[in-house]
Amino acid sequence: MRNVKLFMMLITLLPWVSVPLLPAKVFKRFLPAVLFISLYVTAEGYLAEKKRWWWFPISKKPNVIGELPLIFGPFFVGSLWILKYTFGKLKLYMLINLVVDAFFTYFTIDLLKKIGYVTLVRLTKFQLSLLFLVKSIALYGFQVVYEKYIYRDPAK
Repeated sequence: MRNVKLFMMLITLLPWVSVPLLPAKVFKRFLPAVLFISLYVTAEGYLAEKKRWWWFPISKKPNVIGELPLIFGPFFVGSLWILKYTFGKLKLYMLINLVVDAFFTYFTIDLLKKIGYVTLVRLTKFQLSLLFLVKSIALYGFQVVYEKYIYRDPAK
């Protein structure tokens, strides 16, 4: 259990080491979309807990979902990087997300299960892949709308 808690701390903090490498304007440009999708995924986590789609057999504080380290670590930071390199290139964005999501779903989930962090219960890996697809579309769609109606590029 101690190793799982250390893992949770590392998985949350290590991705943030790369954030200073992002230009500030890139961070500011994509932050609203990444915050939106992170909140969406957090809400999904509460629903998943109630529906028993997956289970985090770790001790946690009441009302805190077990996937928060994944959401506010690699998912949050990874979304910033993916948007930085693929926004405006929808096919590339979808391909990158497909590869990253498939790697997580078909390889990382098994590793996380092995160390006692998470187990899929009422959700198949294919269904999890579909959830990731929906999130990818929602993230990109939010950014498109944000750029069209709200964001003003300071360079223009």
